[in-house]
Amino acid sequence: MTLNPPPGFRIKRVYDDPTPEDGTRILVDRLWPRGVSKQRAHIDEWDTGITPSNELRHWFHEDPSARYHDFEHRFRAELDAPTAQAALARLRTRAQAGPVTLVTAVRDLEHSHIPVLLEELCG
Repeated sequence: MTLNPPPGFRIKRVYDDPTPEDGTRILVDRLWPRGVSKQRAHIDEWDTGITPSNELRHWFHEDPSARYHDFEHRFRAELDAPTAQAALARLRTRAQAGPVTLVTAVRDLEHSHIPVLLEELCG
């Protein structure tokens, strides 16, 4: 799976400096990133409703390379919940009004929840 943000969306690591082009910056991680103050992060919103549950996150991190395929399926199932669908719809609407940057602390973006989230935002 590759990182292909739908129109209106961008991806950025929280450790990268914010820019005016970022538009609305939304943290899409379950936990606040280590070593980053809220001031430095410049986060406009933190939506944990569109992040993997703690249980899924813990399970995945036990063996990420062997579990990624199953992780994708399980995370999609979590995103099928009505509250997650409503949050995704709000993000799509927000992106129509201006750029939305999804901010994460994840190092390996291509093997994380980010590609699944981007695919779901396309739908």
